[in-house]
Amino acid sequence: METERTIYLYTDGAASGNPGPGGWGAVLKCGSLRKEMSGGFRLTTNNRMELLAVIMGLEAIKWNNATVEVWSDSSYVVKAVSEGWLPKWIATGFKKKKNKDLWLRFQDVYSRHNVTFHWLKGHAGHPENECCDRLAVQAYGAPDLPEDEGYSQDQEEKLF
Repeated sequence: METERTIYLYTDGAASGNPGPGGWGAVLKCGSLRKEMSGGFRLTTNNRMELLAVIMGLEAIKWNNATVEVWSDSSYVVKAVSEGWLPKWIATGFKKKKNKDLWLRFQDVYSRHNVTFHWLKGHAGHPENECCDRLAVQAYGAPDLPEDEGYSQDQEEKLF
């Protein structure tokens, strides 16, 4: 019988300006396996990148019902889950809440796994968090970054 292994997901998001160019970084670890991932956009926010890092990490898991421990320095992301903000936002249709597109995407992938969230202090020397920060900053420094369509949609909705 195969023993279930815990997947450790470390994440970080960054933006140069808020809004500005932004990137996300994620490190997945399971036993001796390790995967680093990142991406960026030409105009976005730090909170969007923090959340997208978690989403991308969870979406990279190839099976359902995985046991996942997420380590993030984002109070926004960690508290939305651990303090029950997200179900309230969903119940009210995200009235006046940003990042609806990402939160709905998060909810879909989050519901497929057994996820525990942990907050850790950013820029405090934690090796995996520092790696994620480097990945995120590197990602938003890349040339020809794509548009963050969800951020653009949030901005359009403010106009009406």
